[in-house]
Amino acid sequence: MFFRNTTKKLLMLVAASALLLGIPAAAAFASSATAGTGWIRLAHLSPNTPAVDVYLYSFDDSTAMIVLHHVAYGTVSPYESVKAGDYSVAMRAAGASATSQPVLSTSVTITGGHAYTVAGMGPESGLRLQVMNDDLSTPSGQALVRVIQASLKQQVVKVAVGSTVLASSLKFASVSPYQAVSPGAATVTLTAGGTNTTSGVTCAAGTVHTFVVLDSASGLEVVNLEDASGSGKPPSGGVQTGFGGTAPHGPGSALPWLAAIGAGSLLALTGGLRLRRNRQLTARI
Repeated sequence: MFFRNTTKKLLMLVAASALLLGIPAAAAFASSATAGTGWIRLAHLSPNTPAVDVYLYSFDDSTAMIVLHHVAYGTVSPYESVKAGDYSVAMRAAGASATSQPVLSTSVTITGGHAYTVAGMGPESGLRLQVMNDDLSTPSGQALVRVIQASLKQQVVKVAVGSTVLASSLKFASVSPYQAVSPGAATVTLTAGGTNTTSGVTCAAGTVHTFVVLDSASGLEVVNLEDASGSGKPPSGGVQTGFGGTAPHGPGSALPWLAAIGAGSLLALTGGLRLRRNRQLTARI
């Protein structure tokens, strides 16, 4: 009877400990994945500007969180998840010292649950860093698309996907509003200087896209960036891998706590059994 009562009490202790420590720890881990986290990506979209090094700093830390080296025209980084707060982006000539004066810099405030693109835009003589708010949600059963016009050769471009006109006269270094389009495979048509350039794209339902119009050796080209897939989910590529910087880390898993609780309870159970045996031996003597 003593053994049964002791075992029952210890099992209840284990269960209570798991509820008190394991479940809150797991809940905190899950909530930290979304609460207070935003996303940022960096891009070089100035056609006649040489390669650059791009740095991301937190306002309260002079150590760069992200460093992209030798970023050439047309490069768009994956999203990086960062804590909500104030940041600065600095652009230096490729290979320049990290302590040298930036060619350009700008600030960006990242709000939890939101995504941003910071891009070098315009001609080299009028280069600027532009902060864009990226949409992560779509109307039900549709895709969402916007266009960044980064062609200097053709400074005004008409962009259509299928029969839907996204921008009738989009000027160089400008960004169109997001527009809902029918999902599926379609043809993007770029019209500039009386010439049409076409390419195939696929925009699934529930996805968000940015079409980037670029200069190429053969004329114009469009790059289809999938920004997000599924409303309320992190942006595509928004993983904590870091690219030149240190990735943020969430709180530890609840498993070590549960393992420690289990080990402690097992020791307590073992001790109780030994105590029971010792008492029985003593009684017999």
